[in-house]
Amino acid sequence: MFRARTTRSTFSIAFGMVELIYHSVVREIRKSHRSAVVGLLLIALQGAAMTLVFFAVFQLLGLRTAKIRGDFLLYLMSGIFLFMTHNKTVSAVMSAPSATSAMMQHASLNPTITICAAAIAALYQQVLSLGLILFGYHALFNPITIDQPIGALGALLLAWFSGVAVGIIFLAITPWAPRLIPILRTVYLRANMIISGKMFVANTLPGYMLAMFDWNPLFHSVDQARGFIFINYTPHFTSMTYPLYLSLSLLVIGLMLEFFTRQRASASWQAGV
Repeated sequence: MFRARTTRSTFSIAFGMVELIYHSVVREIRKSHRSAVVGLLLIALQGAAMTLVFFAVFQLLGLRTAKIRGDFLLYLMSGIFLFMTHNKTVSAVMSAPSATSAMMQHASLNPTITICAAAIAALYQQVLSLGLILFGYHALFNPITIDQPIGALGALLLAWFSGVAVGIIFLAITPWAPRLIPILRTVYLRANMIISGKMFVANTLPGYMLAMFDWNPLFHSVDQARGFIFINYTPHFTSMTYPLYLSLSLLVIGLMLEFFTRQRASASWQAGV
């Protein structure tokens, strides 16, 4: 009943948080399937299926001209995997246990740890599935060459980071409008099928259409990724700094909203009262 109070060092606190995040990441990864390997294969299969569907659609419509000299399937994958990474991260972070969740009853666990775990698990799954698909395509079908792999990885991380920022915004305001926010999230994720720019490049768009897409950080990430992947493409209308600064701003706003919501959290929210 009584416990002696002990003083923990900063290193001990930090190590404890890292350990909690690690175990939470493992829990998140095993949510989709009991076997982590099977779960990873299912995610890779989903990405490969989406790539093949878009490839078939482009073939049937006679649109197999990427406006970039290079491997057409690599062009498709460069957009699809950044799109999937962003959307999967938004959904994972938004679904992270909140302050009113039963998981928060465990000692030392808090929403910050669950948000970090959801974001890291989404990145881990997407990066491994991307690597698996690229290796399979390179080894079995057609050898590929990425002009600047470090820059391409940076664009992928930027798409993930913007997904974290948007997901925290949705997570923080969901308790205040639990019926409306899931609908808005679905609309946003579905709209990214077009406004992410994964089916075209920014350099080919006229000015009036470019204004419809350049507000979206994912649009910038996809276009910049193609600039790093293909030696024959140089983005002129997108940048790496815009999605970075926008994501940092959204992250700060989302954390402030999450803290405000956490301070006013009630168990009746989770019960739907």
